[in-house]
Amino acid sequence: MTLAYEWLGPVMFAGALVLLSLGYPVAFSLGGVAILFGILGISLGVFDPVFLTAMPQRIFGIMANYTLLAIPYFIFMGAMLEKSGIAERLLETMGILLGRLRGGLALAVILVGALLAATTGVVAATVVAMGLISLPIMLRYGYNKELATGVIVASGTLGQIIPPSVVLVVLGDQLGVSVGDLFLGSVIPGLMMAGAFAVHVLIVAFLKPDLAPALPAEVRDIGGKALGRRIIRVMIPPLILILLVLGSIFFGIATPTEAGAVGCGGAIALAAANRKLTLESLRQVCDATLRITSMVVFILFGSTAFSLVFRGLNGDRFMFDVLANLPGGKTGFLIVSMAVVFILGFFIDFFEIAFIVVPLFVPVAQNLGIDLIWYGVVLGANLQTSFLTPPFGFALFYLRGVAPPEVTTKDIYRGVIPFILLQLLVVVLIIIFPGIVSFLPSLGN
Repeated sequence: MTLAYEWLGPVMFAGALVLLSLGYPVAFSLGGVAILFGILGISLGVFDPVFLTAMPQRIFGIMANYTLLAIPYFIFMGAMLEKSGIAERLLETMGILLGRLRGGLALAVILVGALLAATTGVVAATVVAMGLISLPIMLRYGYNKELATGVIVASGTLGQIIPPSVVLVVLGDQLGVSVGDLFLGSVIPGLMMAGAFAVHVLIVAFLKPDLAPALPAEVRDIGGKALGRRIIRVMIPPLILILLVLGSIFFGIATPTEAGAVGCGGAIALAAANRKLTLESLRQVCDATLRITSMVVFILFGSTAFSLVFRGLNGDRFMFDVLANLPGGKTGFLIVSMAVVFILGFFIDFFEIAFIVVPLFVPVAQNLGIDLIWYGVVLGANLQTSFLTPPFGFALFYLRGVAPPEVTTKDIYRGVIPFILLQLLVVVLIIIFPGIVSFLPSLGN
């Protein structure tokens, strides 16, 4: 590669981002840019066509990747639990349990959001479900619109960081690290975020009781026996499912893929127990799983073609030289890589970021001696914050789509700001104290 053509790699990367920002399908944007620049490189004599012969092997390698098989399992489990109505029953029960507290209903939303994150791992499903179920109830009982929407969106994004997260499965594959270790490393940060949200709600309810009133006595007083039966019937089964899925991974009994299969079986059993398992619901869940999984696989194909041509044009070497020689060494690299991921999170979905940008960061992080487990958890937490940040955060649009007319976009934007600051605080703590992430994986090893 002569100096005259070193611009091809960076321009190829910029071209892909431009197409993505214009709304073109991700897989075809990546594949199309790869074909275009491959032809351009061959015509200029700076791209060796032998790189393209590796494409079939790469595709078969993707198909044989056992780790990626966990993705359809966790998507199926989340979709089936959504159909089973478990979120609605959990929220009702937790609302009754905590209803006598000021802010109790908001606390219930956070706890249920964390539980849904640990059972579905899909942000869109959690935010939409919580928005449809809890927002009308919170508004009915006098909750401030900004606080209500902020709590729902923030707790819904916990699925990014609390395992079993599809985000962490993909990150584990791209970083070349154990998904189980990533799950272990993200447990404490995820609980810290949920805890920070809960403390914020309690403080707001204490200082301004009218923003988060307690539930009326006639709503929460259903009798001790009835409440006990509800707890056993509604809360125990999903908790057992969480323990089966995450416990089998953490204790080394099963791989994430095998645990995902167990979770699918448990989700089907819960749906059947709630009398929600029908052929139509099963068809809808399978259809949703097939659509999302197919999207991921096509993005993988497109990103594979993109990375082959990008590497053939020495774009990876150019990016490595730039990132590895940033002022400040590790600190400079962390600041730049996190800023890039945070900004891209406004415009493109996580899968595109994982398959396009993360592979450029991995060799630099390894060269700088950065722990990839810790780096993966920080990336997940960073993306969670990005998905929550106005004006482009994906989670905000998910809630806007299901919110009642009296809730404005301005209410959602203003309500989410305190929770963004809390998430940034947790991200900073993870960066300053890496032991928060490495503690549980070190016990497992």
